[in-house]
Amino acid sequence: MQIDIGIAEKDRLRLAEGLGSLLADSYTLYLKTHNFHWNVTGPMFQTLHILFEQQYTELALAVDAIAERIRALGHPAPGSYSAFGRLSSIADAEGVPKATEMTRLLVEGHEAVIRTARALVSAAEEARDQATADLATQLLQVHEKNAWMLRSLLEE
Repeated sequence: MQIDIGIAEKDRLRLAEGLGSLLADSYTLYLKTHNFHWNVTGPMFQTLHILFEQQYTELALAVDAIAERIRALGHPAPGSYSAFGRLSSIADAEGVPKATEMTRLLVEGHEAVIRTARALVSAAEEARDQATADLATQLLQVHEKNAWMLRSLLEE
């Protein structure tokens, strides 16, 4: 069926690909955050356990919104570990790092999502896709705040 939403097919494809990268980064960060929530130990256990849960819950909601935006643009959303591995700019964490390293890795993950979302905002604005630009902008705000909160825990 023809899609006529005021965005050219080539632009919808380019945006869907950008959203696919954002979805892969977000899902990879979700999995890493959930893993760290399960495995964190040490004197900051309670604080980090709760913070990580809050953040992976936000990410779970975000991945659904991103995937649904891809579908609204008329393209399939990536949804496998192999696809996410190809598309994500975030590396898996090996083993169970110490709490401070977990926190540092999550800062890096949020910053990666921020860079991916920021590039998507520019592409969406160029294509006059306000809905994608709005979604990416909202996610930017959440990830910038989460990175700041995690970064603050690393300061002496």
